[in-house]
Amino acid sequence: MAAARNFHVPLPESTYRELREIAEQLHRPATQLGREAIESWLKEARRASIAEAIQAYAEQAAGTAADLDEALENASIEYLESTEGRED
Repeated sequence: MAAARNFHVPLPESTYRELREIAEQLHRPATQLGREAIESWLKEARRASIAEAIQAYAEQAAGTAADLDEALENASIEYLESTEGRED
């Protein structure tokens, strides 16, 4: 496990109180809940960044040779139509 680093986060009194109350209800340390919340936010931020990069690439590549291969697209459509309504 990587070395842990401390990070001081001043919280408004209401946020601090709510965090402590929830931590007590869950019988978990407030620092653990805060760490998990930050990790969750970072994961979502990375996901959003990747999605934005993919979207930008798709918009830039639209209509170019890097766009979806027409034969592959047609084969995919045919396959989906042939399996529509079928349960495996």
